[in-house]
Amino acid sequence: MRQVRSLTATEWQRLRFAGQVAGGVTGAAAGLTVLSAGVLLRQAAEARRIIPMAEAPPPRGDGVYGPKFPGKPLSMVILGDSTAAGYGVHRPRETPGALLATGVSRRLRRPVRLHRLAVVGSMSSGLPYQVDAALEYEPEVAVILVGGNDVTHFSARNAAVRHLADSVRRLRSVGCKVVVGTCPDIGAIQPIKPPLRWLARRWSRQLAAAQTVAVVEAGGRTVSIGDLLGPAFEADPVRMFSSDRFHPSVEGYARAAAVMMPTLMAMLGEDDRAPATGADGVRSLPEAAHEAVRAAGTEVSPAQVDGHERGPAGRWAQLRHHPWFGEPRLWFGHRAASLSFGGGPVRSVPGRSAPSAVGWTPADHQTAVD
Repeated sequence: MRQVRSLTATEWQRLRFAGQVAGGVTGAAAGLTVLSAGVLLRQAAEARRIIPMAEAPPPRGDGVYGPKFPGKPLSMVILGDSTAAGYGVHRPRETPGALLATGVSRRLRRPVRLHRLAVVGSMSSGLPYQVDAALEYEPEVAVILVGGNDVTHFSARNAAVRHLADSVRRLRSVGCKVVVGTCPDIGAIQPIKPPLRWLARRWSRQLAAAQTVAVVEAGGRTVSIGDLLGPAFEADPVRMFSSDRFHPSVEGYARAAAVMMPTLMAMLGEDDRAPATGADGVRSLPEAAHEAVRAAGTEVSPAQVDGHERGPAGRWAQLRHHPWFGEPRLWFGHRAASLSFGGGPVRSVPGRSAPSAVGWTPADHQTAVD
């Protein structure tokens, strides 16, 4: 008779989480069967095997951007996990921090001093240590990208959100402006297969919504990352993701940075966007958070109604969806014309040798600098 291996405490924790999520998906009160749970555990182990561990740290990208501009450098820090660190690229100028620092420097026409404190593999529980280091640099603006590892490691959502909220409050207490890119849609990652993909997608969205509420309550702004790279990955996986099929490529990081730039500039007082109209506008914070997770590139920020920060459903929040393909937008300090994805016409930007589906790319930046 075959002996059945008993489950460890960690595996039981994962099964309880999977059961709770599955219950939400199906509407049933019961959790998963042992057979279903076993499938999920095997899939999780297989995904961790396929997605490689970091073999070498990404380039740091620390330094002064726009040194030729006058004035004191703006102190900027980037915190979070491998996405914030730029794992998967090979040149400092290709990292998200460098892309954002370049864009801010050009828009403000002043130097930006960047400190990359993000750690590959970090979960939200690692943010307090990164904030400790960040405060030594007296940061004026901070960008945080975190959440993916909390999903893949089945960490407790409440604890993850609490660590993030506490980190934002500590930064805000010293006058630092904070923009958070919320948890990406892990279900969009190809090495993760159904049914685990469906559960990962639901968990990612739940975490992103909870992050949004916590960050805005703490005085920061959020930008939903969601499945930003999902559709593009399906259309052109070689271009948008790195070789491990998990982390973004150079083009992928450029896309994510471009989505965050309008919010970052608005935080710094350089907001030339038109007033929010149509589907955008003021909501209660919980409502805004749940709408944001369904549309990548959506900003959620604090708002007031008739001079009041709170209404019957809680804090007011401004919901704004950033324009993307087919709409005019700013690309790292340059006004680009309308773009379309999937073979449509793309008008060129001065100084570029060829148009790109993600707009102003790191290669373009290097050409302009040279």
